[in-house]
Amino acid sequence: MFANYLIGLREGLEASLVVGILIAYLVKTERRHLLSRAWVGVGIAVVVSLAFGAILTLGPQGLSFEAQEAIGGTLSIVAVGLITWMIFWMGKNARHLKGELEGSMERAISVGSGAVVTMAMLAVGREGLETALFLWAGIQSSGTTAGPVIGATLGLATAVLLGVLIYRGAILLNLRVFFQWTGVFLIVVAAGVLAYGVHDLQEAGILPGLNNLAWDVSAIIAPTSVLGTFLKAVFNFSPATTVLEAVVYFAYLVPVMVIFVRQAFGTPAPKPRPDAVVSPASDLTSSDAP
Repeated sequence: MFANYLIGLREGLEASLVVGILIAYLVKTERRHLLSRAWVGVGIAVVVSLAFGAILTLGPQGLSFEAQEAIGGTLSIVAVGLITWMIFWMGKNARHLKGELEGSMERAISVGSGAVVTMAMLAVGREGLETALFLWAGIQSSGTTAGPVIGATLGLATAVLLGVLIYRGAILLNLRVFFQWTGVFLIVVAAGVLAYGVHDLQEAGILPGLNNLAWDVSAIIAPTSVLGTFLKAVFNFSPATTVLEAVVYFAYLVPVMVIFVRQAFGTPAPKPRPDAVVSPASDLTSSDAP
C-alpha cells in the first residue's frame, strides 16, 4: 500500500502543481472568466483517467488465463516505461515547467475558450493516465485491490492538500528533495513491476524459463507471512523468482538507478535570482525543483 501511496502522492502533486500554475496564470493576467474552462478541462481529465482504470480492470475479464497473463505482462512493462520516462522527464524539465505551461495557456487563450479546456485536460490527463496504469499494475502484482486503491487514494488526497497549501503560500516544500527521493523509491518499485510483468509473460507461454528458478526462499519467507506480504506489497518481491525475472530486475534497476542518481543528485540546485519574488504562483517549480 505504501508504494501505491507514494505513486499517488507524486503523480497527484505533479498534477496539483500543474493546476496551480494554470490557475495562478489566469488570475495574474486578469482572465478569471476562463477559470471555469480550465476546471472543466481538469474535470474531464479526471473522468477519463477513472474510465481508463475501469477499462483496464474490467476489460480482460472473461479471457483465457494465458490471454490475461499476456495482457497483464505487457501493460506492466508499458507502465514501467511510462513511470521511468516520467521520473526522468520531471527531473529534466521541472525548472522550466512553469514557463512552458504559461506559454501553452497563452497560446490556447489566443485560439479560444475551447482550447483552454483542451490544454488543461491534456496537461492534467497525462498524470491521471500514468497513475491509473501504474496503479493497475500494482493491483495485478499484489493480487489484491483494496490495499493499492486505498494507498493511491490517500496519496492523491495528500497531494491535493499539499497543492492547495503550496498555492496559498501556507507551506514551503522543497520539491527538489521530494522528487529526488521519490524517484529513487519509484525506480525500485518499477523494477519489481517489470519483473512481475516478465513472470506474467512466462506464465502466458510467451517467454521461456518459467520453471528455471534463480532462488526459492519460500521456506524462509513464506508468501503469506507478514514479511512476505510486506515485501510483495512494497517491492513486489517474490520468494520464488525465475532466472529471467532476476536478470531483468537487476538489468533495469542498476543502470537506471545510476543514471538517475547522477542526474538528480549530481547537479547542484540552482541558486535563486536575487531579484526573484517568491510567491505561491511563481515559486511552485523554480529554485527547489530538480
